[in-house]
Amino acid sequence: MIGRMASYPALYSPLFDNQRQRFAPVYALLEAAVEGRVFPGCTFGVLETNRAGYPQIVLLDGVGRQTYAPESPAVEPHTIYDLASLTKVIATTAMAMLLYQRKQLVLDLPVADVLPGFACEQEARSLVTVRHLLAHNSGLAGYARLFETHATAEGLFNACLCMPLEAVPGTRAEYSDIGFILLGRLLEVIAGEPIESFCEREIFGPLGMRSTGFRPASELKNLIPPTEDDQSFRHRVIQGEVQDENCWVLGGVSGHAGLFGNALDILKFSLAVLAPASNRLFEAETLSLFASRVNEPAGSSRALGWDTPSAPSSSGVFFSTDSIGHLGYAGTSLWIDREAGCAVVLLSNRTWPTRNNQKIKDLRPVFHDAVRKLVLPARASA
Repeated sequence: MIGRMASYPALYSPLFDNQRQRFAPVYALLEAAVEGRVFPGCTFGVLETNRAGYPQIVLLDGVGRQTYAPESPAVEPHTIYDLASLTKVIATTAMAMLLYQRKQLVLDLPVADVLPGFACEQEARSLVTVRHLLAHNSGLAGYARLFETHATAEGLFNACLCMPLEAVPGTRAEYSDIGFILLGRLLEVIAGEPIESFCEREIFGPLGMRSTGFRPASELKNLIPPTEDDQSFRHRVIQGEVQDENCWVLGGVSGHAGLFGNALDILKFSLAVLAPASNRLFEAETLSLFASRVNEPAGSSRALGWDTPSAPSSSGVFFSTDSIGHLGYAGTSLWIDREAGCAVVLLSNRTWPTRNNQKIKDLRPVFHDAVRKLVLPARASA
């Protein structure tokens, strides 16, 4: 569980003091987004590789408030957000990467070998592997409102285990929460412990990600922007607890959602991707493997756990083909350009007070383009 806030590290660039002046167009864009109710507020940050070849934070700040109410607390650089599906890369995929490089995880291992209940009826289910789950091409459905018919964690997970395949494994790319719910449990079986404790000890702790974790402590609730005024399921304002209903039924911890954190911690995680020698968490070969497009089926933008820029992309037009990233439903995103040596994070609660607001789809590419024009010389547009 998240217990306390983090202090700022020593990886800041001297240019950090001039961030508002240097990134004036970015501030103007995000302040206009708050005014236009794209979201009540947001935090954002940038890593840029300096002349010595080391990534440093050159931007970390927040604009707006937790909600649209004038008396709502202002968003600060250290504000913690529901990271939503960034859980899939910062926790689940990262755990898979570590288990893989420790030779505890075989990517072509059939899922049914670890989760016997997965071998329900359909013969093709025996063909689904860990690689398929990571690449979102297992043939499983993308999403199902299982929380409406299953009130317990056991019941909901069993429903995932027996959910019918909708396509032959490897023939359809379908971003799947169901697949990552199963993947999270599979990794727990292999590791012999819950994903929550594994990630805290093996990933968040070593990287100094002090504000990142599942199930935030109750004393932090009012410091976390609410994600939704839920009038249909929990019938309360969702604040300091996971927004995703399936994850909530699963106890707030799952392979597809449940993680909370701030922009600073996500930049620390990005540093582990951009400069693996600095922390010795991920090996270069592991990063290269998991960051490479699977291309099964042809044309899929998915790597192992990660997404890569497509056309059009939420990352805009300036991120190279050697980039990886992910989005989160609540209004979060992370894009890392391994070739350019930079990372950009944006956290928000765009779903407040309801999920109807889709304005962030138009903002994301414009935001990333505005940042990249200032971080590095603009590349030719895609």
